[in-house]
Amino acid sequence: MAETRRPRSLLVSLAAIALVVGGSAAAFAYTAGWLSPGRLTPDKVVDAFAPPGGPALGHRRNHAKGICFTGFFEANGAGAELSRAKVFEAGRYPIVGRFNFGTPDPHAPDASARVRGFSVRIQTPDGQEWRSAMISAPFFPVSTPQDFYQLLKLLAAKDPEQVKAFAGAHPRFAAFGAWTKSAPWTGSYAEERYNGLNSFIFTDAGGKDHAVRWSLIPEATPTPAPAEELAKRGPDFLEQEIAQRIAAAPARWKLVVTVAGPGDPAADPSQPWPEGRRTVEAGTLVADKVEQEVDGPCRDVNFDPTVLPDGIRTSDDPFPAARSAAYAVSFDRRTAEAKNYGAQ
Repeated sequence: MAETRRPRSLLVSLAAIALVVGGSAAAFAYTAGWLSPGRLTPDKVVDAFAPPGGPALGHRRNHAKGICFTGFFEANGAGAELSRAKVFEAGRYPIVGRFNFGTPDPHAPDASARVRGFSVRIQTPDGQEWRSAMISAPFFPVSTPQDFYQLLKLLAAKDPEQVKAFAGAHPRFAAFGAWTKSAPWTGSYAEERYNGLNSFIFTDAGGKDHAVRWSLIPEATPTPAPAEELAKRGPDFLEQEIAQRIAAAPARWKLVVTVAGPGDPAADPSQPWPEGRRTVEAGTLVADKVEQEVDGPCRDVNFDPTVLPDGIRTSDDPFPAARSAAYAVSFDRRTAEAKNYGAQ
């Protein structure tokens, strides 16, 4: 009996693995557009970021200007209530990160882009990683990757009437525009709140799932400064300020996880969740060393948001898979263009 059950058990296991791998491959192929030539593809999205003069070779295709940092995430253990991921067990875990802002031009003046970014890779002793790329905006301007691609094409065309028509058909884009005009600027990466706008699923030790989003809340008090004033500080004031600040003392953020309530739109990053949702402060992220990107530890890191540890997985939000595919294309291109890095 044991001899007949063992092969059957092995076949069942192999079949289960094949289903998982096949399903993942199918999902990735669908996202990449391989199953239907007319679909949106990662290459099209990456191409749409290129400015009129072409992309900056050797650089990331978006958020091209940035600076590396290292430090650690100090988990307080509270996050284990929501996820069994090792990263939420009380302890200190090394990180590599990147401060950046939303532009395809690595030489753009620091006061030229409203959206700032914070990318991070957290590693745990069991060999797992959690990668995340967050931005300072409280919500995304559109709800689907297809809408985002359409928006990129419209902005590149610089046709005010088409953009106006798009805004009329996509109310959240207008709301995003209002945020860019009204939200106060700060003079430091350390004073920004960074939001993971996509929803993910945390699974706790008991197997219960929780739809969540997360944010980094700065320990430093934000000091508003008009964009005109910031422009006078020089084209690279953000990099210079954060390097000086962290050389004097580490910069810190609280990692706050927000749990979705009934009916909250987990698949739409353009829709903020209502105030008052349950939150869990999972620990403190600390940046204690800044290095120039040209030879820094973050230069070759792809901050793919689908690189997740056991206990965290993607939700039905379509953006993480689309971002992952586009990031891979961007990474491959800039790696192939490495000789051009820093030459422009």
